[in-house]
Amino acid sequence: MTKFPRASGILLHPTSLPGDLGIGDLGPEAYEFVDFLVDAKQRYWQILPLGPTGYGDSPYQCFSAFAGNQLMISPERLIDDGLITEDDLAAMPEFVAHRVDFGAVYKWKNQLLEKAFEGFHRVTSVDLRGKFETFCQENEFWLDDYALFRSIKADQEQKPWYEWPSDLKLRDKTAMASAAERLFAEIQAQKFYQFLFFRQWFALKEYANRSGIRIIGDIPIFVAADSADVWCNQSKFKLNADGTAKVVAGVPPDYFSKTGQLWGNPIYDWDAMRADGFHWWIARVYSTLQTVDVVRVDHFRGFAASWEVPGGDKTAENGRWVDVPGKELFVALRNTLGELPVIAEDLGVITPDVEELRDGFGFPGMRILQFAFGGDAKNHDLPHNYIRNCVAYTGTHDNDTTVGWFKSQAGAGSTRGATEISREHDYCLKYLNSDGSEIQWDLIRAVWASVADTAIAPLPDLLGIGTEGRMNLPASESGNWHWRMTKDSLTDEIIERLRDLTETYGRSVEG
Repeated sequence: MTKFPRASGILLHPTSLPGDLGIGDLGPEAYEFVDFLVDAKQRYWQILPLGPTGYGDSPYQCFSAFAGNQLMISPERLIDDGLITEDDLAAMPEFVAHRVDFGAVYKWKNQLLEKAFEGFHRVTSVDLRGKFETFCQENEFWLDDYALFRSIKADQEQKPWYEWPSDLKLRDKTAMASAAERLFAEIQAQKFYQFLFFRQWFALKEYANRSGIRIIGDIPIFVAADSADVWCNQSKFKLNADGTAKVVAGVPPDYFSKTGQLWGNPIYDWDAMRADGFHWWIARVYSTLQTVDVVRVDHFRGFAASWEVPGGDKTAENGRWVDVPGKELFVALRNTLGELPVIAEDLGVITPDVEELRDGFGFPGMRILQFAFGGDAKNHDLPHNYIRNCVAYTGTHDNDTTVGWFKSQAGAGSTRGATEISREHDYCLKYLNSDGSEIQWDLIRAVWASVADTAIAPLPDLLGIGTEGRMNLPASESGNWHWRMTKDSLTDEIIERLRDLTETYGRSVEG
């Protein structure tokens, strides 16, 4: 099993980085964030999935489990490479600093990337051309299919693949060859955008690693229905003959929703996955571990059993638990890839089989301090009940910010009533010996002081901002993933306080 040192870190998705170009990207501000982590004696930068997002802008609903989000490509770095000029930024819309307007960013950024691709044809750099060709060769196992998928999708007015003409939907060889020939230029452009993303990402990751910072990435257990992964592997999913889903993923009624969460992702045909030795999963995890240092496996309980909801249902209430061969999968992954630096997101309905799967491989689970105050002293999210081999959070990207949670009202952001909220509020103040005036620092201190090997706080908690800094509200369909920090948010006082806590509780990099 992978041993995690006593350390701490900050959760911030790259799209939430500051800057003037509409969305956080892999440019100068990302390097400045790494510098902040170093100054504050942190070891980890935790991010969300890096894939290209589709409808709803969720990083948990990507067009590919292997590709990168081209909206994160830094225009400044494209200028450095001679692919665009400063003048190409002149037509940039007026973006607000604290929020991502995904529609406007998508339109402008794609135009800029098209110019970069045109610039690539003009550039005589043998080095850049050689690196692009090498990238295409090394990643052809996913890149060829992804580029064709995005090119056909654009040609089909962005309709999901299961609404394409049947010969393309079902990957008829003649139709595929014809599309590949007809859309050759767009396919090359899509490959080039992926080259740019990973060129910039790996440069940033190298800088972070060299500075002593490790990246915690994220693998969503499921993939989006409208993705290259499902289109190319239809036999590996529980689909109808027309490509629609027989059953879809979700979870039963929970903290966030009385009718459960209906995610809508197609569910794996695990018998088909097992038949070829879990080849797709091994390729996926291998690719992710090239991109990040540690992997948080989202919805880990779904590897013991998954909640399968009939494909046509409007809520997740009528689902049922169906067993999953998670142990076989993780044995195959470990046998092929070696010890797995995995964090198990073991939230939700956790049964003994989930605990056995997690503990059998030695994966640390998660403890969420915001969930700690709704019960009694035995609540496993209370710090005095932590174990060393776990990752303790003030909250996650699915939670309200700590300040927002502390000030929450009945029916807003969770299924809790006014009495329950009031009781949690009082117990929280009593447990932390707090007057609530700096509740975010009280929670950070409690998590940092705990025995948990790893402690993580989302950046909005450091900044002490309210619900406006919330990244995602589960079971909602819009208004998520937009939050951005602004320049100069991270004051010297915040850096000093975080550094002091980190050193006080033995989590500094030197420790």
